[in-house]
Amino acid sequence: MITTVVAGNPKPASRTLDAATVVLDRLTGRAPDHVVDVIDLGPGLLGWGAPAVSEAVRTVAGSDLVVVASPTFKATYTGVLKLFLDQFATGDGLAGVVAVPLMLGAGPAHALAPEVFLKPVLVELGATVPAPALYLNDKHYSEPAATDDWTARWRDVVLGAATRLQEGIRS
Repeated sequence: MITTVVAGNPKPASRTLDAATVVLDRLTGRAPDHVVDVIDLGPGLLGWGAPAVSEAVRTVAGSDLVVVASPTFKATYTGVLKLFLDQFATGDGLAGVVAVPLMLGAGPAHALAPEVFLKPVLVELGATVPAPALYLNDKHYSEPAATDDWTARWRDVVLGAATRLQEGIRS
């Protein structure tokens, strides 16, 4: 299973990136195969066809399981993540990919943001999102208790969906 984390934080090597890696590790028991720290793609995100952006898009689209993460900005995901997601074709850009939408925030006020804003765009791009989106406190995301309940309930669903899609593509 090919796994990737995508972090859409305006700061490189952010807590958002770390949180996405933590969530993926807790789902799969291993580090991601690929990491896309979107801010590192730079001005190429503002147009079409930049080689680094195209390669990142191919990497994500070729993954079986992707954790897509953003801090909460103005009650939704970041503009830099939006610029990256705009690079994928509508409907099938993420076909065959199981995605876990993840957002970090300072408190519970925006707990529905990943479900209401990030999950629908991933589905619009063709991703399979078999579990509820995940919202974590940006100060406590690395504590096992932050993800224990979600992971216990949804790990088998998420991994099962990724395995079924992977097998369906091979047949």
